[in-house]
Amino acid sequence: MEEIKNRIKQHEGFRSSIYKDSLGFKTIGYGHLITPKDNFLENHDYSKEILEEIFEKDFEIAKQSAIDLLKNIEHNDKILGVIIEMCFQLGKPRVINFKKMFLALKEKDYCKASSEMINSKWYLQTPKRCLQLAEIIKNN
Repeated sequence: MEEIKNRIKQHEGFRSSIYKDSLGFKTIGYGHLITPKDNFLENHDYSKEILEEIFEKDFEIAKQSAIDLLKNIEHNDKILGVIIEMCFQLGKPRVINFKKMFLALKEKDYCKASSEMINSKWYLQTPKRCLQLAEIIKNN
């Protein structure tokens, strides 16, 4: 799991204060989407320690989401890692819509699953990240 966490951190980058992500949403730390229940102040720097704790909680949510999404699909740790990262970035409600990708994974057609990842709005938003993760699936 540490390898997956490190990859997510690398892709997300780190900011100790509130910033807007590529879609204009307020975010902090390692890509933590700020929600109404969060109490972050604008123009304030937060400790890496606090933001690491938030990352760990976000990661656990993404991990459980990925496990749930893959429950009826035979998979290895590489596939699980990719789905965890997708859930971390996009959230389970968006990842669940990759129906053709999940069908291809179930059929062990990793080239098609990879293509379905690239054939998405997600690719248009973060092409480098999408391509890297699609390559991991393709080379399964």
